[in-house]
Amino acid sequence: MEKTKCGYVAILGKPNVGKSTLMNSLLGQKLSIVTNKPQTTRKKILGILSEDNYQIIFLDTPGILEPSYLLQKKMMENVDESVHDADLIILMIDVDADKFGDSTFKDQFVAKLLSKSKKPKILLLNKVDLSNQDHIKNLLLKFEESKKFKKIIPVSASLGYNISSVLNEIIEYLPEHPKYYPDDIVADENERFFVSEIIREKILELFKEEIPYSCEVLIADFKERKEGKDFIQAEIVVEKESQKGIIIGKQGTAIKKLGESARQAVEDFLQKEVYLELRVKVRNKWRSDEKMLKSFGYTKSKE
Repeated sequence: MEKTKCGYVAILGKPNVGKSTLMNSLLGQKLSIVTNKPQTTRKKILGILSEDNYQIIFLDTPGILEPSYLLQKKMMENVDESVHDADLIILMIDVDADKFGDSTFKDQFVAKLLSKSKKPKILLLNKVDLSNQDHIKNLLLKFEESKKFKKIIPVSASLGYNISSVLNEIIEYLPEHPKYYPDDIVADENERFFVSEIIREKILELFKEEIPYSCEVLIADFKERKEGKDFIQAEIVVEKESQKGIIIGKQGTAIKKLGESARQAVEDFLQKEVYLELRVKVRNKWRSDEKMLKSFGYTKSKE
């Protein structure tokens, strides 16, 4: 009888490299929000892929960066936790944006990870559809010479190119272990979390520059109803009154557009109709406030 393999796989990389797209592609469903803006993922998001003889627990992590404020520091702590928890590490680089892998490999966090972590590592050269064969070949030779990775795989996470090869390699390096989760569990977060993430995704899509990064979404009320639509009340937290005005828009046009877009996406996710109510609240400098970040779930209470 074939033994079961099971383990945690951390997906790491610089902002906007395609980590969430990769996890969604490997899972075969959308779990992590995806936009074309960096820093879309703020928290460690756990996605679970279960088959008869293996279970992979993916950790989709925030993009690696030099923290500018407390929220970003907490994000990097999430990355560090994921590396510690993982049985296998996947490092991604964007072959189009990071031409020689230099900005990724000169990053102090990445350098520390590669030098100190003894866990098996796979390097993915992502977005190969935007590059050319000669460039990809040169990168492959360069990183193979470093001997830091068990496998180096060119992929396109958005197109699904070579994703089956990535999956096979992950299974190869998973430890033998009983499954941690029942087969029907695909995530460790509840519906409230994913609804808040969907709303934040729409804010990232609809608003420009600093506005999305100053926003947090909290679910204030979530009532499931046997008859009629579920009721969801969400609070959009911003740092300034001027940002509140932008989110609401002239005569409420912006928040109405946001509400319609978010409601449709939430209904697609929940597979049922909802009544979505959005409110905007100002919390001055929340991204640098330890207590507020803790209440928003960015820090865990130490037992």
